[in-house]
Amino acid sequence: MAAATPLRWREPSILPGFGMALGITLTALSLIVLIPLAALFIKAASAGPADIWAVATSPRTLAALKLSFLGALFAALVNAVFGLILAWVLVRYEFPGRRLIDAAVDLPFALPTAVAGISLAAIYAPNGIVGSLFAPFDIQIAYTPLGVMVALIFIGLPFVVRTVQPVLEELQSDVEEAAALLGASRARTIFKVVLPPVLPALLTGFVLAFARAVGEYGSVIFIAGNVPMVSEIAPLLIVIRLEQFDYAGAAVVATMMLIIAFALILSVNLIQAHARRRFGDV
Repeated sequence: MAAATPLRWREPSILPGFGMALGITLTALSLIVLIPLAALFIKAASAGPADIWAVATSPRTLAALKLSFLGALFAALVNAVFGLILAWVLVRYEFPGRRLIDAAVDLPFALPTAVAGISLAAIYAPNGIVGSLFAPFDIQIAYTPLGVMVALIFIGLPFVVRTVQPVLEELQSDVEEAAALLGASRARTIFKVVLPPVLPALLTGFVLAFARAVGEYGSVIFIAGNVPMVSEIAPLLIVIRLEQFDYAGAAVVATMMLIIAFALILSVNLIQAHARRRFGDV
């Protein structure tokens, strides 16, 4: 019986320096990510089991976490749909103003979050341009959880568009034309020909938009209203505890956010890996 092949750490490469590169990578990862996260866990543990449980199960904490994560999930799903459509329009069609729209997609990247929040609050307030259209129907957007989701959709849309757009540019239209010539309907062409190679990139954009939305603070607090148990997000609750010099309590809330976000992102990454194995990299 042949001996098992030993685990190979060194991959064949023309350029040497695997050990140095690995060392630099682990050092940078430790300094930038692992050590700060370890400090966060240590600070949260310093509160003691009773205080940790009290903070973690507080109705205000649970309400803030629920709004942050469900709002981020909803915003990421909306951005996945409309981001894909917007990327498709920008890649597949030529029309006046296309380059202007393409440039406008990046505005949430360029705008300071406070400016974005103030602008959204002014637009969606009951007396704003958009908010006044919904006011006669007793629908209020600003200063409600709905306003939080509007802000999260605004800041997350570019992540989906810019992730999907290069993949669509590489996807040749000849494949779609061949599917049409073979008798495939438009719906079948979209779901069987276009979406499978785009799905891994779409999931990547979804994860990026979700991760950004979970930790968003500046653009949300101006439109949220920040009412405890109603429109208060978890990052704001952390800031409030820090202002009260409750550093351990803030660390507990931050640790809960970290654990939940990591579990959700890991789940989506596993789905993405499965999609890449099934449909291949594009």
